[in-house]
Amino acid sequence: MQEDTYKNIIQSVLTTLSDIYWSKMIKFIQEKNISLSEVTGFLVNPEKLIIYMSTTHLAIEYCGKEILSELKDKAALEIQFHDYTLDNPSPLQFFEKILGFQFDGTSGVSLPLLDFQEELIHPTNRGMDKLIDLGWNFAAQNSIMGFNTNGCYVPEGKFARLVNCSFFDGIDDSLHTRIIKWIDFIPLYYDDTSDDTYDKISINLSPYADLWLSDLSYQYPMPTDFKYSKLPKINRFIETYGNTDNTEPQITSFLEKPDYQFIMTMGFACSAVHGQLICEWQSQDKTPIKPDFFIVRSNGYADIVEFKLPYVKGNTVVGRENCEQFSSEINSYIAQTRVYKQYFDDPANRTWFEQKYGFKVYKPRRYLVVGRRWDFNSDIWMEIKSEYPDLEILTYDDLVDNVVIQFYL
Repeated sequence: MQEDTYKNIIQSVLTTLSDIYWSKMIKFIQEKNISLSEVTGFLVNPEKLIIYMSTTHLAIEYCGKEILSELKDKAALEIQFHDYTLDNPSPLQFFEKILGFQFDGTSGVSLPLLDFQEELIHPTNRGMDKLIDLGWNFAAQNSIMGFNTNGCYVPEGKFARLVNCSFFDGIDDSLHTRIIKWIDFIPLYYDDTSDDTYDKISINLSPYADLWLSDLSYQYPMPTDFKYSKLPKINRFIETYGNTDNTEPQITSFLEKPDYQFIMTMGFACSAVHGQLICEWQSQDKTPIKPDFFIVRSNGYADIVEFKLPYVKGNTVVGRENCEQFSSEINSYIAQTRVYKQYFDDPANRTWFEQKYGFKVYKPRRYLVVGRRWDFNSDIWMEIKSEYPDLEILTYDDLVDNVVIQFYL
């Protein structure tokens, strides 16, 4: 189907939803003088909508803050669209594409998603192994949990909604967290068998005309006490990297502040964080290096984290089919972290560093934080990334999710 046709379809869907759903909620809030703290912020006034399309469903994922301080002009709403109709994925594969990783269960059982599924927690088997390794407390969870399944799917012709659901995968030595705050799966009719120029698509949005009031009254689950006090600070971090005027040094300086270092310690499961340490070469005449952060593990050894901007300049994966590779921008970032590896390969450098700073670095795992989750094509990105065994690439969304999920444990 032509790209312009998809744009027209999505625009039609959003216009209809605005008329029968969002506008009604906002009008009710204004007429009844309801406090914005009493409604689910990202549902009423989303910052971004990510729309996924298969041959059986249109999925709409909501992104934004749980609590609003003000209503923003809907003209500022960012829309991203992912078309999977040409791939014709199965319902299981469609859900995996949305998550960004594949399930590896051995039970032969797949989990059908309900019309309303709240606080589902479902790790892959790889993710389960990593959660156990980290000492994750399963008994503390008041949630529906899935284990050792072949994945999740929405039955054809059925509406499904996921709210505050968490999915985990383990890759190499890292835990990957995917939080879905709110996503609706809307059944559609898709027919590409006709000889006509265009495919036939039919989407029924009429249920939203009756959902707006109950959704407006819904209380999104939020952590309390100490954990709740951290959420505004998470928002300050999001606002910092979300400001295109801010530079990389401004982002890392923000994370160095004592009030915000918990983002690093929780996000990378470390005991201490040290930023901007100068590393002088001992055996070679080279310019000193200065990684953004050293994150010290419980065993006293540190890994390295490097931050780049959350806005990439173009496609992160380039090249023709079967010859894909990271873009020159991403490769330049990887090359920079490779210098850090070379530095700590030298025993003289390691000894000097430990004597000066008081902790050890040996064969450090390198973490590169760059871009947003939607900047990377999940399937190809994962394949290319596997070629770098001691390098982990995370998006800013991954880092935030790694922290926020712990507020619900």
